[in-house]
Amino acid sequence: MSKNTLHAAPKVGIVSLGCPKALVDSERILTRLRAEGYEISPTYDGAGVVIVNTCGFLDSARAESLAAIGEAMEENGRVIVTGCMGVDEAAIRDAFPNVLAVTGPHRYEAVVQAVHAALPPDDNPHTALVPPQGLRLTPRHYAYLKISEGCDHACAFCIIPQLRGPLVSRPAAKVLAEAQALADAGVQELLVISQDTSAYGRDLGHAASDWRGKPVRAHILDLAEELGKLGVWVRLHYVYPTKEADDLMPLMAAGAILPYLDIPFQHASPAVLKTMRRPGGHERLLERIRSWRAQVPDLALRSTFIVGFPGETDADFEALLDWIAQAELDRVGCFKYENVAGAPANALPGQIPEEVKEERWHRFMQAQQAVSAKRMAAKIGRRIDVLIDEVDEEGAIGRSAADAPEIDGAVFLNGDTGVAAGDIVEVEVEHAEDYDLWGSRVSD
Repeated sequence: MSKNTLHAAPKVGIVSLGCPKALVDSERILTRLRAEGYEISPTYDGAGVVIVNTCGFLDSARAESLAAIGEAMEENGRVIVTGCMGVDEAAIRDAFPNVLAVTGPHRYEAVVQAVHAALPPDDNPHTALVPPQGLRLTPRHYAYLKISEGCDHACAFCIIPQLRGPLVSRPAAKVLAEAQALADAGVQELLVISQDTSAYGRDLGHAASDWRGKPVRAHILDLAEELGKLGVWVRLHYVYPTKEADDLMPLMAAGAILPYLDIPFQHASPAVLKTMRRPGGHERLLERIRSWRAQVPDLALRSTFIVGFPGETDADFEALLDWIAQAELDRVGCFKYENVAGAPANALPGQIPEEVKEERWHRFMQAQQAVSAKRMAAKIGRRIDVLIDEVDEEGAIGRSAADAPEIDGAVFLNGDTGVAAGDIVEVEVEHAEDYDLWGSRVSD
């Protein structure tokens, strides 16, 4: 046996499920383990232990998490479970009694301790190396920047506060230090995420922290202003339609941050919103959207909606269709309501039959498709900046300022192999479909 074999670093595998916030949790766990000398295994059979970071928001997500745990147990057998479903340890151990450990979300220390117990770290200091920006599961040219944990809202359909606790914001200086390290490492796009980005810093009283010799408040406006100085794309997710959103418009108009807002509207009927325990006033929101677009003509708005919520009438659904026709949102996702274990909405009267949910979902998506097609067609002939995500022998695929990775559309540059992932190029739009664009790079 060689000396290298004797001192081979222990290897850890990871399966990361759920939202970008969970992905950031996985990255932080890997960064800590890599700093301690662990190597990351891309396969089950190469890992001494496997971490499964679960999602527990919906019953379907819980089923996916249990399936992932089952696969890891079958393929490897030494499994540590963490993440949102980890708060229900009994259910996990009922299905898989031999998992090594179970922890809840953003319990980094507990996960690392469980790895230590199952697979002690290597004591070779030469393996305890990690880049200053940490280890990430996204491509090197973009990264998620999580600014807070938890949520203070009490939406009837959601158990995030139960899973992740109340709002806990990071000091602005810590967020900015992480963002600077990512930019220095070549990241071209920062995707700011939290449960409620508008609420960032409220739990801290928006207290300031020192960043490069000056105080910066833990407030989304101040944070966005500083992020906008890093010379990279800054994209804001999960922003509520509050005064904070209004105040961000000048930064977008000036090009400091991307003209993009991801706002979880969820519905438009006042009756449904009240039952959901969500803010209403969607008629006033139409005026707000018009005001935003007057200030920032290129503003892209994305949102998510729920159809089939308990008590949703035909009139409520028609009100929703009418609202999205008037709002003309650029990017929209829609979910059929499903009960979530522990959510107050489970006990509401007027549960909607599955076939009605299905029919409403199709009608909603068809209506939004027409809106999206119209807004995409208006971009033909325009020149836009595109961040390249991948290149192969057929050409390049990228995203515009209106497109977040994985959830929005793409821009295709057929036959263009002269660019690389991470490049930002100017493209003239030549063709548009419902969600995607095609174009050619503008010559220098």
